[in-house]
Amino acid sequence: MKKIICKKEYDTETATLVKRFVSGSFGDPAGYEESLYQTPEGLYFLHVCGGAASQYPTEDIKRLAKTKVNEWIETH
Repeated sequence: MKKIICKKEYDTETATLVKRFVSGSFGDPAGYEESLYQTPEGLYFLHVCGGAASQYPTEDIKRLAKTKVNEWIETH
């Protein structure tokens, strides 16, 4: 998936996967997945998707500040 946010491109095809977190199992309407990526420029983002009843009912990309990366890794 690719998304432009504040004139910067975030693309799962060209970024490096750092860590993936899965909550629930496949087919669980409340289940979701968060994948942390780092761009070649050093920016971080989350690729999120989930079931209809989850916090991520639609696939999306969300920016993640460098100051929040370690916190996300430690809690997932």
